[in-house]
Amino acid sequence: MLAMKPVGRNASARKYDILTALGAYALARGKHEQRLVLRFVTLMTARYNWARDELAVGQREIAALWSVDERTVKRDMAKLRGLGWLVVKRQGARGRVTQYGIALETVLRATKPQWEAVGPDFALRMQGAPEPDRVVALPTAGAVRAPDLSDGTEWALAQAILYQEDQSSFGAWLSALCRVERAGGRLTLKAPSRFHAAYVSTHLMGRVEAACQAVDEGVTEILLIV
Repeated sequence: MLAMKPVGRNASARKYDILTALGAYALARGKHEQRLVLRFVTLMTARYNWARDELAVGQREIAALWSVDERTVKRDMAKLRGLGWLVVKRQGARGRVTQYGIALETVLRATKPQWEAVGPDFALRMQGAPEPDRVVALPTAGAVRAPDLSDGTEWALAQAILYQEDQSSFGAWLSALCRVERAGGRLTLKAPSRFHAAYVSTHLMGRVEAACQAVDEGVTEILLIV
């Protein structure tokens, strides 16, 4: 059985199984997802502390590791947060980088469809991974659909972060906001009604601004229209 925290006896074998599952998952998808998973795996193997569930590395160092610029790092880290694979444990501040954890349960649930492709023995070993039906359901009227990241805009990436932070409020309020335009540092979003806009402005705007700035520091203002 695969322990969720691969430490102690047989830890190395468990880590290889997790990386194998991620590789099989990536190879079953398109080139953009393959590249994202490859970057994730490289970051895990190079800088992740498995025993402490700690990934603490600056954007500049990640950019060097991935051979990309820091803007790309910010966008891909936001995508990984949107997938629920990375979780912020301690927000970065002046002189201190953001500390992440890796949600191995979420990672393994995502890769499960490819386990049999690796082999029946592999799938059997992996049966210790949590099943989706063990996840506590959120108190919503129905399943909350994850945001579409395909257009790659700052709002799509911010929505992914907001979705992972609180699926209930995302489904009820934030998923209905549509991107209208970006002019300089101002991002304009449209709400479906005045009441909707008033609620978001009063209760959720701080989280919206934080998510947008997490993926694009150039966003300095959020304008909400109806």
